[in-house]
Amino acid sequence: MDCDYFDAHRCRSCALMGVPYAVQLADKQQHCAAVLSDSAPEATWLPAFVSPESGFRNKAKLVVGGDPGAVTLGILDPAGRGVDLRDCGLYEPGLHELIPRLAGLVDDLQLEPYDVPARRGELKHLIVTHSPTGAVMLRFVLRSQKQLALLRSRLAVIRERLPEAVVVSVNLQPDHKAVLEGDTELVLTEADVLPMQVNEITLSLRPNSFFQTNTHVAAGLYRQAQQWISTARPTKVLDLYCGVGGFALHSAVLGDSGPAQVIGIEVSPEAVTSADHTAGELRATHPGLAEISFRVGDVTDVAGLRSLGPGALVVVNPPRRGIGPELAHWLERSGAEHVVYSSCNVDSLSRDLARLPSYAASQARLFDMFPQTEHHEVMVLLDRTSTEEHCVTRDLDQ
Repeated sequence: MDCDYFDAHRCRSCALMGVPYAVQLADKQQHCAAVLSDSAPEATWLPAFVSPESGFRNKAKLVVGGDPGAVTLGILDPAGRGVDLRDCGLYEPGLHELIPRLAGLVDDLQLEPYDVPARRGELKHLIVTHSPTGAVMLRFVLRSQKQLALLRSRLAVIRERLPEAVVVSVNLQPDHKAVLEGDTELVLTEADVLPMQVNEITLSLRPNSFFQTNTHVAAGLYRQAQQWISTARPTKVLDLYCGVGGFALHSAVLGDSGPAQVIGIEVSPEAVTSADHTAGELRATHPGLAEISFRVGDVTDVAGLRSLGPGALVVVNPPRRGIGPELAHWLERSGAEHVVYSSCNVDSLSRDLARLPSYAASQARLFDMFPQTEHHEVMVLLDRTSTEEHCVTRDLDQ
């Protein structure tokens, strides 16, 4: 992949730009295998799951700079001034085509970009999520409600200029700090859910819901988890850090080769609402759907739950810091026969595997979620090799 912005030193975010893609993949695989050599010495490494080199991002997180009528969409330079990257080649084709039109719309609406050095202005970011169907979720991140009435009054214009935008919302982020979005979300459209088709499942994304930035690779990640779960044939699947329910929902549609019960736990109420919405739609189309439920809660709350038993499988997909000692200790005592661990940080994954001596990694796979960078996603299948005394305080089903 070539990039004029990179060559001109306007953006250097893609640190591996210019490195042949086959070399990128080989280096990532070698690095991950080396880091896990002690904690997963017997794991069989499956072939890396490959991404398109360009045009793979389903989400654009655009810093708005410049002046009213002449905005920049992209990033900030070291001085805090806007750098326009509207022709970035990382975005999916439909999203790539939309961004220049979005810049023109912001100019025509005379929205006031936030000036970071001067600490004045209103529009901080535009967050755009693109679905495989071509539908879009558009979020305006504002400093205050000063231009909220303008956006409400121009909603028809926004929809006319950007007919792909099925969900339009305003996020309020009043603080002067490097935080992408705030806690308050105001949906302007009747629709508040973006359908995101992944494999045979259409996930439901609400404005604050997290979803992997590479739809193609996310689909491969879920298919691999399905294969491992189908082979393990667990009676129950517990999906921790479940987000919008990707792993849980892909487990629930397996039918006779899948679990009878699936439970997802996630700290974000928005994500749980999204997962519940998808589960409700699947019940109408999949008569063999497993019993599935989602709960709002911190995953460390499972530390007081009773043993899952030998027929259970646990999926964990934590943030970069990993699952940590408390949750690892609970897994050791849980009785779960298998664990599927999806990680975006091989170093924290290695630390966590060392905390799980009752399990051994039998298979591992690299998923290249972020081409042109050193970031990676690694998923491992853990099989229980010994038993620990199980916690018996209360039942997961309560």
